[in-house]
Amino acid sequence: MRMMLSSRRLLPALALILAVFPWIPGVPAYWVTLANLIGLASLVSIGLVLLTGVGGMTSFGQAAFCGFGAYTTAVLSTHYGVSPWLTLPVCLLVTGVLALPLGLLTVRLSGHFLPLGTIAWGLALYYLFGQLDFLGRYDGISSIPPLSLFGHPFYSDQDIFYVIWAFVLLAAVAAGNLLDSRVGRSIRALRGGRAVAESFGADTARAKLTVFVFAALLAGLSGWLYAHMQRTVNPSPFGLNLGIEYLLMAVVGGAGHVWGAVFGAGLVTLLKDVLQRILPVLFGGSGNYETIVFGALMVLVLQFASQGLWPLITRRLPAPPAKARVGASGAATLPRRQRRPAGEALMAVEAARKAFGGLVAVNDVSFAVRTGEIVGLIGPNGAGKSTTFNLISGATTLTAGAIVHDGIAMGAVQPRAVARMGIARTFQHVKVLGDMTVLENVALGAHLRGSAGVARSILRLDRAEERRLLAEAATQIERVGLGELMHAPASSLALGQLRILEVARALALDPALLLLDEPAAGLRHVEKQALAALLSRLRGDGMSILLVEHDMGFVMSLTDHIVVLDFGTKIAEGAPAEIKAHPAVIEAYLGGAA
Repeated sequence: MRMMLSSRRLLPALALILAVFPWIPGVPAYWVTLANLIGLASLVSIGLVLLTGVGGMTSFGQAAFCGFGAYTTAVLSTHYGVSPWLTLPVCLLVTGVLALPLGLLTVRLSGHFLPLGTIAWGLALYYLFGQLDFLGRYDGISSIPPLSLFGHPFYSDQDIFYVIWAFVLLAAVAAGNLLDSRVGRSIRALRGGRAVAESFGADTARAKLTVFVFAALLAGLSGWLYAHMQRTVNPSPFGLNLGIEYLLMAVVGGAGHVWGAVFGAGLVTLLKDVLQRILPVLFGGSGNYETIVFGALMVLVLQFASQGLWPLITRRLPAPPAKARVGASGAATLPRRQRRPAGEALMAVEAARKAFGGLVAVNDVSFAVRTGEIVGLIGPNGAGKSTTFNLISGATTLTAGAIVHDGIAMGAVQPRAVARMGIARTFQHVKVLGDMTVLENVALGAHLRGSAGVARSILRLDRAEERRLLAEAATQIERVGLGELMHAPASSLALGQLRILEVARALALDPALLLLDEPAAGLRHVEKQALAALLSRLRGDGMSILLVEHDMGFVMSLTDHIVVLDFGTKIAEGAPAEIKAHPAVIEAYLGGAA
């Protein structure tokens, strides 16, 4: 996985360093305190890596979720005498319950409205903490009992050091497990937009909410630890300034890398400590001068290292061992879709109509696709081909008429429902996830053929299913001739290879109908020949294919049946030889004089 160095590679070395750190001769007690602060910030930053770096949702409000955890344990342990360890599940529950409605509101926002929304509720919650009497207003709550184990209270920073960092390591492993899973692929696909993920059955709204709540729970855990380390809480650490710092940690470290979150937390925390001691001396007065430096640092990182500093470090580390080639032999095969006999009608477009106000883009178009045939949908620019394609794929809803697939009227369905019906698609403009490998991109197409959820993924109980999904993806990659590039990042592929990758991803769904949107666009002659040979093999395997294409030579030599549109109306339909000689087609393409 390119976007993060494997947790399992770093974990033993980091655990060993942490185990001996407090006991190294000459290590000042203050360094242990700083290490604890780095650990607390790392928990929040790991959540932000998933939320912002992977999920593409910028949040400035994570400090408020720290406040939920801190205040919940403070109230329970001081007012009601509940054991600090017993308050932990309650803290996580309270944080999760409060994060759900905030998440439902926040993930619906897009563009600049999303970060503005997080600023709004972050500020509101900060001021709420300072206004409630039972939370002590701005004075907060003191005399919070320390954590204890086997009767030994953790009063010192050295004592609680191991508790904090044990949770950090567990959080890093959990985040890595989540990303390296079926659910994780749907989360990682969010950065590429909704279209790709939903076209293969992923629920993007649920994926966004999942990562939002997960990040909130890590922040709540950090707040719980903070309360029992400091043994006092007040609103100050849970304001917008800390929310900005947490985001800075994730961005500077590497917003797409789990261990980059820990690195960024350490770098920013140490830099803040140094600047708070040096800058007042240089400027001759007190003030939050470090904020100026942090702003400049953010600009520099975004300008010269947009992926953060962690990738720059990992490039200089020894390369990970080469991955074993994934194949279908080591895992049980996934069940296959039952196909109709060759020649039977699979999908019928019945008087389909789409109007945008007064403009009729598709005017009562009807045609059918049969099992085991390739149907071409052609026409001049503006003929309505793409709109018809989008009606079938669920990207656009019908104004009138019907589309019937396998005997079932599709109606106003979403793209992920279309995928469940066994219809897979490619895109006119290639949509692949460059940070993911070819194998991971294709495995996204098999999303609906798995069922493991968040809990199974985090606990790594999904491995048997994951092996089956990856084996299926590997089979389809071999099928289309990209086997040698299976573990290469998708961003390294040429355009022709990317279009073939999209076909492999669609095949991983095990579709009954394959929709191809201009698959030969931009390809060289040799690449077109290879694509045509692939589609012919798929037809021989019983696959039904509907393709929209401008290259007439490609269409005429490959298709069994052609539908021609002009100005949204069907003007001809028949075999390629008939279409070549059809007067209406000649006029539409060449003009009446020709």
